[in-house]
Amino acid sequence: MKSLDIKYFDIAPNQSMEFISKELSQLESVIMDQINWTSFDYLPNVSFQIAYSSSALYIKYNVTEQAILARKSSINDPVFKDSCVEIFIEPDGDKYYNFEFNCIGTPYGGVGRDRTSGKPQDVDTIKSIRTLSSLGSEPFEEVLKESSWTLTVEIPFKAFTSKSIDQIKGSSMRANLYKCGDELTTPHFVTWNSIDTENPDFHRPEFFGVINFK
Repeated sequence: MKSLDIKYFDIAPNQSMEFISKELSQLESVIMDQINWTSFDYLPNVSFQIAYSSSALYIKYNVTEQAILARKSSINDPVFKDSCVEIFIEPDGDKYYNFEFNCIGTPYGGVGRDRTSGKPQDVDTIKSIRTLSSLGSEPFEEVLKESSWTLTVEIPFKAFTSKSIDQIKGSSMRANLYKCGDELTTPHFVTWNSIDTENPDFHRPEFFGVINFK
């Protein structure tokens, strides 16, 4: 199981996403390269930078892949079908939250204990998440050429609606990060921490790694 120490950012909640993206770019990149299912062996080039403040979690995804797709444009659309990056995170050993984003920043937020019990979070909660994509925010059909893009996300801790997070520094949470694209010409399912299942399944908290809030 992988473990990752993440840095504290002294960032005010109203800082621009452009500023946050620039600050994240100065951090060390973490490679996402686990291919767990031989039937889906395409590996895009994926890395991320991650940090936190007293009020939010910040991630910048950096992706180069052989095609891109962004059909979904409404909150809680099934963005996993597009060029998509995700973080699943479990604050307290009970429920986990799955935050998913297509390459233009359309968000999906869910919460549950496993795939069958999971359900979408309310739209107002997910509206509190901010995103900044290098591809803009307009949807598009699949582009069949190698493309590079970045997506910066700010997930406020208030989006963890079942847990009050008062003191994050010094704590740890279990989590995994993903890159997928279910409806691309070449579907793929890449993970940060490896998953040992017969078929692709990101909703497996027993295979989460650990992130430490330093």
